[in-house]
Amino acid sequence: MVDKRKTNLMKEYILPDATRIGYVHLTVSDAEKVSAFYRDLLGFCENRNDDGVIGLSANGHTPHHILLTENRHAKPRRPHTTGLFHLAIRVPNRIELARMFFKIHERRYPFQGFADHGVSEALYMADPEGNGVEIYVDRPMDLWPKRQGRLHMTTDPLDVNDLMNEIKNDSSAIKDLHPETDIGHIHLQVSELSRAEKFYHGILGMDITQDSYPGALFLSAGGYHHHIGANIWSGEGAVRPGKDFLGLAGFAIHIPDSPDKDLLLSQFSSNRIEISQKGKSYFTHDLDHNPIELIFE
Repeated sequence: MVDKRKTNLMKEYILPDATRIGYVHLTVSDAEKVSAFYRDLLGFCENRNDDGVIGLSANGHTPHHILLTENRHAKPRRPHTTGLFHLAIRVPNRIELARMFFKIHERRYPFQGFADHGVSEALYMADPEGNGVEIYVDRPMDLWPKRQGRLHMTTDPLDVNDLMNEIKNDSSAIKDLHPETDIGHIHLQVSELSRAEKFYHGILGMDITQDSYPGALFLSAGGYHHHIGANIWSGEGAVRPGKDFLGLAGFAIHIPDSPDKDLLLSQFSSNRIEISQKGKSYFTHDLDHNPIELIFE
């Protein structure tokens, strides 16, 4: 059950169920080094655009899941600033998660942690420039834990041995990245949870799926556990990193086109948030000024 409560922030528009996260765009200082992590370690296919942007996808075709723009003059993101907490790569089944674990472990790339969230099982690490990366698989929706009728995600230890039983530690299990791999969600460090709620729930139209986790807020469309995570774990009142800093350069949300689209777009003008159109896409930003491309399809 998701929270569709009516508040003074409540929107009139509700995102269609099939809404999903598209690409995550990163500014990096060494594109080749970072691309090698996603390409050679995780298995994404690489395409280089004429504008110098590197696109990475699971199946070798567009749309891309990760975009990399190199800026050798960009500075490292400062502590206590808003931006990316992690991008979340979703694999389609548990065998694929076991394969990813085995491959990363065999190549001795460091993990930062493992977790069983009830709704999913997850591996955590960072790319070579410190961008947080989660790799996870969802449990069937009917197994997602509830408390008092509402979704209740947790952070418990992951049973790695049980996960590895999926492939029996067989080195032949290392295969190419499954073509159905995608970006399942994005998790942001924000200035205030109330501002994240105002934008992603009150303006964009996502439902609040969980607000009981300390210092965090989770939102989604279509009953998913979360497409957007927001936290203030580095402290409330985080500030924008400013221009020419490494890290999150933006992300995309794919939205099925509907007659109610104009109702959504009117939310931006009524809240004095800049939005511009190019083709089927609209470019805007959240209240922490993270750039967002809304792709209507």
